[in-house]
Amino acid sequence: MSDSPSAPVIVGDEPGSFPHSVLAERHPAIIRQVRDAFPYGPGQHRALDELLRSCTEGTVEPLPADAPDRDRWHAWGLAEYTGRSWYDVPWLWSESYFYRRLLQAVGWFGPGPWQGVDPFRPAKRAELDAPQTDEELAALDDLRDLPEQERAQALLHGSLWGNRADLGFRLSAAGAEAGEPAPALVADDSAALWSLLPPAQAGTLVLVADNAGRELVPDLLLIAHLLSAGRTARAVLHIKPYPYYVSDATTADVADALRRLRGASGAAAEYARVLWSAMADGRLTVRAHPFSCAPLPYADMPDDLRAEFAAATLTLVKGDLNYRRLVGDRRWPPTTPFREATAYFPGPVAALRTLKSEVITGLSAATEAALVAAEGQRWRTSGTHALIQADTSDRPDPQ
Repeated sequence: MSDSPSAPVIVGDEPGSFPHSVLAERHPAIIRQVRDAFPYGPGQHRALDELLRSCTEGTVEPLPADAPDRDRWHAWGLAEYTGRSWYDVPWLWSESYFYRRLLQAVGWFGPGPWQGVDPFRPAKRAELDAPQTDEELAALDDLRDLPEQERAQALLHGSLWGNRADLGFRLSAAGAEAGEPAPALVADDSAALWSLLPPAQAGTLVLVADNAGRELVPDLLLIAHLLSAGRTARAVLHIKPYPYYVSDATTADVADALRRLRGASGAAAEYARVLWSAMADGRLTVRAHPFSCAPLPYADMPDDLRAEFAAATLTLVKGDLNYRRLVGDRRWPPTTPFREATAYFPGPVAALRTLKSEVITGLSAATEAALVAAEGQRWRTSGTHALIQADTSDRPDPQ
């Protein structure tokens, strides 16, 4: 997508900006976290030191000649950006390439004994095994006696708020607005979302997952409810083909979350049985498309992925990073209609997102003004606000 004066692509070259702080501060901290997570050897330590130097002081360097995905990354812009400062290329691209280089440094791609070892796994498992997860799963028992629509809405909010699931299960749309002039829920298109997932629905839901651990569990619970309530006949869960952005979900993380649910009691265990059965008979499938780790917006998706999204009754996009990829990682005016930013998408699409970066579309002028008056620009990145946005407009049949 080409730049436009009204919505320039975000880069990290402005000191003091949120993207600059991610590149200059968060990425070095992640390198330190990964270094301490496993007893890596001298080779990995040297590679991590070199990555730290490169991403803070140096320029984008190419992948090794024998990297299995070298050609793919060249198609994704590596040839164009090699030799340029990490701060001067699109922020989405530089963030993504950082994680690709991090995996290279620790030996993920092998060959060798560290091949396929997730450097973020200890943090993911610690969160999944935390006592707070037990409390959140126990809260599911309180939903059993609710009417189906209320239960569905509670689980939708659980998925929306991610690892604040204990709050999310209890958070109604009306309650979310009670904190004005700075509402927690800055946009709510849940009615449009539910219009595509009525009871006795024979379609397919595609859910593009975000994080693992206590954020993936509510996504799985939502899928379980939609399947058991007949709101979708089939679900496809898109996850990452390799570890990405610290906590993004992979196939191993899905398996860990399902085992965690299976070991619980009460309603959580019932949902686990639904999911386990659905995996076994094909009503729930897991997909790890290479483009899920691409440093590009979904407007640049390949044809096979476009066809899959076009065939879905609804594609539900989870999380902040996926939102950036959905609408384009640009400095949109906040009142830019969500429908306008997603007009390219081949089928009905909805976003569940807690705000953790600067990109935003689809706000009313009154909501934007209230947020700015209450918090300046901090509301964009604080993680204390969220949105449910949907574009259910008809698309032409794919050719």
